[in-house]
Amino acid sequence: MKFSPYLIGAAFLLTSPLAGCSSEGAKAEAEEGEAPAAAEYERGPHNGRMLRDGNFAIEVTIFEDGVEPEFRMYAYRDGKPVAPGQVQLTATLNRLDGEVNRFSFRPEGDYLRGSGVVTEPHSFDVTVAASEGGRRHQWKYQSYEGRVTIAEPAARAAGIEVASVGSAQIGETLELVGRVELDPSARSEVGAKFPGRVVSVSGNVGDRVGAGRVLARVESNESMQVYSVTAPMSGVIVERRTNVGDVAGSEPLFVIADPSRTTAVFPVFQRDMEKVRAGQPVQLGLLEGNRTHASRIRDFQPVADPTTGALQARASLPNGDNFWRPGMTLKGVVTVEQRSVPLAVRTEAIQGFRDFEVVFAKVGQTYEVRMLELGRKGPEWTEVLGGIKPGQPYVTKGSYVIKADLEKSGASHDH
Repeated sequence: MKFSPYLIGAAFLLTSPLAGCSSEGAKAEAEEGEAPAAAEYERGPHNGRMLRDGNFAIEVTIFEDGVEPEFRMYAYRDGKPVAPGQVQLTATLNRLDGEVNRFSFRPEGDYLRGSGVVTEPHSFDVTVAASEGGRRHQWKYQSYEGRVTIAEPAARAAGIEVASVGSAQIGETLELVGRVELDPSARSEVGAKFPGRVVSVSGNVGDRVGAGRVLARVESNESMQVYSVTAPMSGVIVERRTNVGDVAGSEPLFVIADPSRTTAVFPVFQRDMEKVRAGQPVQLGLLEGNRTHASRIRDFQPVADPTTGALQARASLPNGDNFWRPGMTLKGVVTVEQRSVPLAVRTEAIQGFRDFEVVFAKVGQTYEVRMLELGRKGPEWTEVLGGIKPGQPYVTKGSYVIKADLEKSGASHDH
């Protein structure tokens, strides 16, 4: 899908023009809705962003080589370094969700070091204030990453859905590979009531029959009367073992099966027998494909396989549209344990972004990455140990749309 008609003028903003101002407070800001290209600013000797006010300048860098991200700023006058001890510096970060981070600085080596960690994402409106030689300077600029604005109509058209971060039940899962079988009660062998000659046959392999339908007529050897052989259940004839003129005895004439009554059967090997129990939830599905069905482990066959020692676990698999066929291979993801966690997100919401696993927080019509520290992962929910606040709205469905739009816009990790 393309959503550019909705996104014209949207604010996927990586950087924006900065403005220096004197103590009188003069400043220039980018017009609302502009989306300047990445790195649209002057870089200094340390590859940082240069903030200039007259002949004084500050170079802003976020240093993260072997340490938690931290501000390191360098001062210059007339293009020459200024001793860090001669500059008093503060920085304020205003984030999308309203959080404000304030940093003081102290001299260290040839730079001024920020007082704390610059947490991810590095996406904020920045205010830097400096005082040196009795002069005051202030700059404001935008430094955004992993942020995009999508109008509500476009978000709805893209199938984007949102929920709030909160507690959940996380299930430990075990994946089994098995096959589709007919339910034992879904198969019936149809024989003659009395031995005799088959005088007519009206059913063939593949015919769908209803309960009570006449399948054949047999002339009894004892009474010489002709009687009907009828279907005891509704289903499909899967075997026909007779023709006109045959002598019906004790062997079945037909086998009827109800293909809508199928069962998933999985071998459970000894290493997993202590984990898998009757009644546990199991998500059934194709090895490759999107069709899934929620079920539960119903029971186990009473005897283990003499060759492998595995027990056969069975789960109900309704088959109203006859999609599942006996003999097909399928997988089952069994939830073997569940525990409550205070913070979790939908597993399907998680995307890769740079070297992080992220979800996309939503504030108004703007979406922004949240780098997550994750715990236990289940098929439906994943535990969150850090990186997003409780109650924060985030994208649960359609997160790939946000990621694709960011990639199209050329998201970068730039300061």
